Amino acid sequence: MIRKLVLSTVLAALVAAGAVADSHAAGRSNVAALQVALRAHGVYGGTVDGVFGPGTRSAVRSYQRRRGLLADGIPGRRTLRSLGRRGRPRLGRRAIRVGARGFDVAALQFRLAWRGFPSGPFDGGYGGRTAAAVARFQRWAGLGADGVAGRATIRALQGRIRRSPLRLGRPVAIASSDRFGPRGNRFHSGLDYPAGHGATVRAARSGRVISAGYDAGGYGNLVVVAHGYGLTTWYAHLARITVRPGEGVAFRERLGTVGATGFATGPHLHLELRLRGAVLDPRTGLG
Repeated sequence: MIRKLVLSTVLAALVAAGAVADSHAAGRSNVAALQVALRAHGVYGGTVDGVFGPGTRSAVRSYQRRRGLLADGIPGRRTLRSLGRRGRPRLGRRAIRVGARGFDVAALQFRLAWRGFPSGPFDGGYGGRTAAAVARFQRWAGLGADGVAGRATIRALQGRIRRSPLRLGRPVAIASSDRFGPRGNRFHSGLDYPAGHGATVRAARSGRVISAGYDAGGYGNLVVVAHGYGLTTWYAHLARITVRPGEGVAFRERLGTVGATGFATGPHLHLELRLRGAVLDPRTGLG
């Protein structure tokens, strides 16, 4: 009960200070922006996950002690004000363009990632990668794709986080090890399966192969299968590919074998699920 009361007080303080609450279980974008600010000041080394847990509370206290503030672990107005541009402005107070920096940019980056458009590190800086991610989201949402995060874009980012419209099967015969979501100050856009080199990779659902070959962007040997409804599955870092573009594949048909091609430190399968280009948590489709 006491912990819940403390958490409610903290979140209320953030909202009162101008931070926009994001109530989804994926985490709160205002807390994520606070974590980004604390990382920049060297007092928080955890994952930017939007969860106000013991690590974040301890980091707030450390920062408060450094600044000569009351070390109560609550990021109230004085604490946020002392963070300078990293503690303001709240998301929605301005249209955000390339070159902007601040609390709102970090909150925006966090929301973009959870809604399918990761833009690189959560750092509170609105550079070219963030602008490109905003433009992709705008096209996806049917907005004018100018790469500027104005009111309409921010309002659209308040929508619920999408789930898979179709059921999927496991692509390899082991459980995943690395989840979809925040990892450090970045966002992991799929699931990793630590299968051994040469293990068979199978289609998670029937569909048609739309891409099969080497991807220079880091995926290595990659197969992409379309399943209808705008849904695609991506199978990355393969050692071998055993299908061709245009080929129809059945559920659990072999697509290739596990490898470590592209930006991989060891053999594993990286599985992504995308809906019209937006990455989704594959677990929402797995049986």
